[in-house]
Amino acid sequence: MTRLGIDVGGTKVALRLAGAHRPPRDAAFRWPAPADPAADWAALAGEVARLRARADPPIAAVGVALPAAVDSAGRVTAWPGRPAWVGLDVGARLRALFPGAAVRWADDGDVAALAEAERAGARSAVYLGVGTGVGGGAVLDGRPVPGCEAGHLVVDRSAREERCDCGRFGCVQAAASGPAILRRATRLRGSPVPFTGLRDGLADGARWAAAALEPAWDALAAAVTGLGELLHPEIAVIGGGVAAGLPGFTEAVAERVAGYARPGYAAPPVRPAALGALSSLHGALLLAERGGGPA
Repeated sequence: MTRLGIDVGGTKVALRLAGAHRPPRDAAFRWPAPADPAADWAALAGEVARLRARADPPIAAVGVALPAAVDSAGRVTAWPGRPAWVGLDVGARLRALFPGAAVRWADDGDVAALAEAERAGARSAVYLGVGTGVGGGAVLDGRPVPGCEAGHLVVDRSAREERCDCGRFGCVQAAASGPAILRRATRLRGSPVPFTGLRDGLADGARWAAAALEPAWDALAAAVTGLGELLHPEIAVIGGGVAAGLPGFTEAVAERVAGYARPGYAAPPVRPAALGALSSLHGALLLAERGGGPA
């Protein structure tokens, strides 16, 4: 069976075409700027057409990892990263884009958690993916916990420096998303800091780089600790492009999780994502293969 996984991100989209007896084929593109649903959808449809032309046999199942909140009818109810998508019937559009295929979608954090748990051979896991936002998911007894928005856990009630895209202060995402980290680095350094500059500064031991990352590490550690108390997962996984691109990122989170230890509580071991920045894409393929989301 030929399957297509699509990982819809805040700044880019990754696709993987997989089928029996063929190596997977990958593609990716960045969303047009400024955000516009018509232009966005045209870009997605164009990339799908190029992949479909190379699909033999035809695509039978599609799994889509979405960062947006989508209601049971398939309509986008919230997406701070691309607010123009609110109200878009993404379910109908996906079905029209793939006639004759089984199309399923789910939260990107949910499917990332599923993919990482399967790779680790764990029946229960929590996942936090650090990128344009902070996605999160949990798996219990081998099944995703729907709607586990770990990135919107409030971990700092005193925070007033960074407001989350959702409108609140103190969310994990407000402290730990890639854009939030880079804004903090820019303030501390006194000049614009791109991601490569942050990575180089961290490698060189620059104080401003470590100081920019400290609130992110602590927010993620607080989230892992809280999820551990509630769900008692076998592992906690830190993924996403930001975490994958900064050496020592996961180890710093793990060190802070250990600092939150209390008698009688065993915090879950913290691991970097085995699938790197591709956890949600692998999860989308699993969704296409197994089903489990809207069709």
